[in-house]
Amino acid sequence: MPDNRAEDEAAIRAVLVESYKAWEAGDAHGMVADYAADATAIMTGSLRDSREVIRENMALGFEGPLKGSSTYNKQLGIRFVGRDAAIVISESAILFPGETEVPDDSRKVNATWVFEKRDGRWLIAAYHNSPVLASAP
Repeated sequence: MPDNRAEDEAAIRAVLVESYKAWEAGDAHGMVADYAADATAIMTGSLRDSREVIRENMALGFEGPLKGSSTYNKQLGIRFVGRDAAIVISESAILFPGETEVPDDSRKVNATWVFEKRDGRWLIAAYHNSPVLASAP
């Protein structure tokens, strides 16, 4: 059987791109369309323990402080864990209206995305981010 890791990588990247596009559109439903129903998202001070809870929180954000925002995203790596799981590491930040680049590193986060292939479809099973700390001298 041929190795389709390139095909899998492309499918995973497409999931991320669609999620980023939905964010930019302020579309919470579209943003979580490729999240597993039992997905989790951990961000500083919060645990969101299902796709629906993540969607609800993003909808509130898009109506309030995240209205008109987009994201900066740089994929740092992807590795597969068996046939049906992958871990993506990225550097991300929120871009507020009028911003085209992140004004300083203090807003950047390192993120871990856990993907699971279910019924032939790559889904986001978990997401976690942590602030990027300034490197020590």
